[in-house]
Amino acid sequence: MAIWLVRAGEHGEFEKKCIEDKRVYITWDNLSIDLRKMKDKEELKNTLAQLYPDNKPKAWINYAGQIWPFVQTMVKTDWVIMPLKTQRTIQIGEITGDYHFEATGPTPCQHWRPVQWIGESIPRDHFGKDLLNSFGAFMTICKIQNNQAESRLQAMYKNGWKAESLSDITKKPAGTAIGAGESTLPVDSDLQELADDGIAQLIKARFSGHALARLVEGILNAQGYTTWRSPEGPDGGVDILAGAGPLGFGSPRLCVEVKSEANPIDRPTVDKLLGALQKFQAQEGLFVSWSGFKSTVQKELAGSFFRVRLWSQKELLAALFAVYDKLDEDLRAELPLKRIWTVAVQDENA
Repeated sequence: MAIWLVRAGEHGEFEKKCIEDKRVYITWDNLSIDLRKMKDKEELKNTLAQLYPDNKPKAWINYAGQIWPFVQTMVKTDWVIMPLKTQRTIQIGEITGDYHFEATGPTPCQHWRPVQWIGESIPRDHFGKDLLNSFGAFMTICKIQNNQAESRLQAMYKNGWKAESLSDITKKPAGTAIGAGESTLPVDSDLQELADDGIAQLIKARFSGHALARLVEGILNAQGYTTWRSPEGPDGGVDILAGAGPLGFGSPRLCVEVKSEANPIDRPTVDKLLGALQKFQAQEGLFVSWSGFKSTVQKELAGSFFRVRLWSQKELLAALFAVYDKLDEDLRAELPLKRIWTVAVQDENA
């Protein structure tokens, strides 16, 4: 069994389609040819040169090194790792069939393999840092070969995708993802994603359990809300009440529920927050889930768009970064961060 990294668009724009269709796709634009007709990787590279004449030769080699194994090397029972962009979680599937090409299918989703999703929205912090480094490769398709990935992921699967134990995480030094095929191109890492992983690990360590509500309250205070936070224990349906203005009597008025548990939140749990809005005479609700939400929740809540917002780790970190300088000094002392500048990775097409 091999482990493959397959991304669903630069910004996660095909994640929903992949999950709902139970497929992984090759998402190169204008690749409307049956790739099974390529006799070898060299022919594929030459074809890509004709399709993308404005790209550099290095890009054609890079693309061929990713596309070729998707068509020719992957087999049934191989596993696919799909890091999600829409929330900071990992989707894992098992390949259940051969490569397919649909000439009349929507571009760029004409090339696909069927998968059975065996791990849905697994929180990133369930994986060791070395595995996350491997998942951080910028390549769209590559094979994960380091850090005993296969045996460790299988162990997590048998354990219901619970977080790896400390011994599993520290067993090997940090590694990298190895490019598919014979490609010897270096694999760049998404430095922002890796930095966010480190910050998330610090938040998990210092704001575990009910303490996460304290961090969310600090963010809301920095945004201009006046808040009340329930004491630890049964909260009567909400963790935080927030109102605009210095006394909290302004609008909007929010009911906020904060969950730090290890599993993605389902629809019935979110519905409890909607029910609390009437009880507390609030206008809107905010549900913060450290481990994200099940894939169907966002779709099912479309009718409540003007009543509730969902924050997974991604939205929580974005809100934190936006107001960090305005946070209470004690919170900043517990969560010391600094901004850095780094060179943006250049596209091979440039």
